[in-house]
Amino acid sequence: MKHKQLLLSLLTIAGLVTGFNANAQFGSLLQKAKDKAAQKASDAFDKKTSSPSSSSSSSSTSGAPKSNKVIINSGFDFVSGDTVLFAEDFSAIPVGSSAKTFKTNGSATIVSVGGESGKWLALADNATYKFTKQLFYPRHFTVEFDILAAADKISDIYPVNFGFVTDNSVRDYISSGGAYVALKYYNNDDVSINSEFLSKYLNSTFDLTTFTNRKMHVSLVVDGDRMVVYLDQTKLADTMAFMPTTAKNLYISAPMQYKNGSKVLVSNFKIMGFKKV
Repeated sequence: MKHKQLLLSLLTIAGLVTGFNANAQFGSLLQKAKDKAAQKASDAFDKKTSSPSSSSSSSSTSGAPKSNKVIINSGFDFVSGDTVLFAEDFSAIPVGSSAKTFKTNGSATIVSVGGESGKWLALADNATYKFTKQLFYPRHFTVEFDILAAADKISDIYPVNFGFVTDNSVRDYISSGGAYVALKYYNNDDVSINSEFLSKYLNSTFDLTTFTNRKMHVSLVVDGDRMVVYLDQTKLADTMAFMPTTAKNLYISAPMQYKNGSKVLVSNFKIMGFKKV
């Protein structure tokens, strides 16, 4: 009887061990299957994220997509004349004094500007400026000067016009006249190039806001009846602007209105002719 009980106990223990081993083997197989499935999923994900289409999609979400728009660069083909006809940077004029080389129906006070070198002519509202001494321009000449618009925002400044009329009088304010460029600061990016001699009016877009409290260089070329206009090396017009016999006198007209303490200043004038070949 004791031997029989002992045999039954041994058989029971052997069954438990066998069951335990079977469960352990099954668990091992199950874990291996889980690991294999996870590896396949990881491999599939890696393959997807490394593909060109996935990379493109990822870059488009992380940054701006690449543009296929053609960028046109017209270059800067302005060539200054080689003979000085007039030059003025106001360096010899004390700050607070009036510019003797300019006449106006308003005031022509010379100022300095923090952060900018040199001296500047401050344009009074509703004032037109011309040279005190009348210049007799050759057929082909260039004009250069700097404009500085000091403002909290550029739209606080109303139009600044500059160009050529037939007389050298400053008896009246010229809101527009002759062949001229209109900087419409109040519209932020609006510039027009007009000729009342030929009844021609051209509208152009140029971002004036980027020149708030920063000087902008103006370059003009006059060659007979044509006028070429550049603002800070960007060509805005190359057009017929004068009659063959039109007399020319340069003028600058200040804004009709300033807001919030804004001001427009000009300096570094250089007018050059070309020697005859």
